[in-house]
Amino acid sequence: MDLGLNDRVYVVTGGSRGLGLATARELVAEGARVVLGSRDGRAVADAAAGLGPNAVGVAADNADPEAAARLIATARERFGRFDGVLVSVGGPPAGSGVDNTDEQWRSAFESVFLGAVRLARTAAAELGEGGVIGLVLSGSVHEPIPGLAISNGLRPGLAGFAKSLSVELGPRGIRVLGLLPSRIGTDRIRELDALSGDPEAARARNEAAIPLGRYGAPEEFGRVAAFLLSPAASYVTGVMIPVDGGFRRGF
Repeated sequence: MDLGLNDRVYVVTGGSRGLGLATARELVAEGARVVLGSRDGRAVADAAAGLGPNAVGVAADNADPEAAARLIATARERFGRFDGVLVSVGGPPAGSGVDNTDEQWRSAFESVFLGAVRLARTAAAELGEGGVIGLVLSGSVHEPIPGLAISNGLRPGLAGFAKSLSVELGPRGIRVLGLLPSRIGTDRIRELDALSGDPEAARARNEAAIPLGRYGAPEEFGRVAAFLLSPAASYVTGVMIPVDGGFRRGF
């Protein structure tokens, strides 16, 4: 299938590793050009170099109010257009609802929630018909994940924001959607498994709850994300799409 990605230009945050980089890799492989954003300037420059001349890295923190405009301006200056954004950020600190501090909540709200809202809002002002805004959220949109109280609090709110925005932008031909990964084999998931004190046992327990019986690979997520960002998914908007091996068995 031709996804229609040739020469299209996307901004991907959280692009130095994990799900953001996996998506960027698939986009570039299909002919798109990408601007990668990450707080770690050296890591994002290395990631972009690994993707070749159709990628550029920009040091940008989602919590920075100027980051969204800078990333989109880079897309236009470097590649001449802007077709969409995938907002991916590192997961907030683990912890329980009674243990996470005000500062942890405040910092996570700035980067995970308000940063995503700001990126989506800025993109909406810059996109034309056929544009797309994607948010990488979590299975916690539907069901809380033990030990991740901050994520459990912020991700469902972003899903509600995305759905509202899809209604507002639909008449302009701009799509908005969310992706809900569960156990994808990234550094973040390995860190969460390690918090149990026995990462191998934690992984075995988690895999036992997944109908496909295994963690997903980052490239499996990346391929789904690339499709949803592409013109091939032009009639998909306003939905939260699980990428979880069947973990959430329902609508």
